[in-house]
Amino acid sequence: MGENKSNTGLKIALGVALALFLGVGFYTMNLYSDSKKVEKELIDEKKLVMNDLDVMAKQYDEAIAENTASKQDLVQARERIQGLIDSLKLSENNVKSLWRYKKKYLSLQKEMDALLALNDSLRLENSYLATSLDSTRVKLEENTMFTDSLLVQNTALAEVVENAAILSTVGLKGFGVIERTSGKLIPTERASRTDKIRVCFTVAKNSLVQSGDQELYVQVIDPKNNTLGLNKQVQFDEKTLNYSIISKFNYENSNLNICEFVASKGKEKFEKGRYVVNVFNHKDLVSSSEFTLK
Repeated sequence: MGENKSNTGLKIALGVALALFLGVGFYTMNLYSDSKKVEKELIDEKKLVMNDLDVMAKQYDEAIAENTASKQDLVQARERIQGLIDSLKLSENNVKSLWRYKKKYLSLQKEMDALLALNDSLRLENSYLATSLDSTRVKLEENTMFTDSLLVQNTALAEVVENAAILSTVGLKGFGVIERTSGKLIPTERASRTDKIRVCFTVAKNSLVQSGDQELYVQVIDPKNNTLGLNKQVQFDEKTLNYSIISKFNYENSNLNICEFVASKGKEKFEKGRYVVNVFNHKDLVSSSEFTLK
């Protein structure tokens, strides 16, 4: 009798243990499944943002091909989109990173709507002026519309900058230079003659930012996806940033023009191809541009 009770108790204990084991296994499988589902959704959402940016880029290419008076503005906006596409390709698959890029996409979308509307207006107006006004009137109207477009863009930029208590940059440009022994710098597009990369930008005025010592991280990426210059890393929470140089300056609550130099790796020559220049305020990308060395 005692042996039967012992066997019964052992069977019950084994049954409970088996149920717990199956329950834990089921729970673990659900967690793994949910994690994979979230990762897939983030990847799919990232692809959607990338596709939207590609569509925007194609719209700019079509507008640029029309060769209108606002072509330079369109080219610069197209370069900003390409810079964001390149940065998005290297970004992490997490909600915080994706949300930051979606906000930048929405900002670029608003800019594109305004620029393409202006471009259409200029194209139609130029067609009318070509048949009804003399050359002097045409020149006057073009200059007036160009001035108005700059005023609209500068006003919009001022409103965006004032909405955030962080420093941002405008007019980011990168280009190769030949450095003479006298110290004179000569711009060049030839990789074989380039001694250094010069990066210039304007730190935009922001009354919400306290005056004093400030710094921005400059990143120059060559055609082989190498980070030039110091190529050092800085950690921001979960994000690691490779930078070429830290631009340090004294901010006095006014626009500030800054230029920095970035050298190649060791004694190596600069590669031919497309270079990407990014400026970061801590972990946030605030400006992006590109240039080509032949």
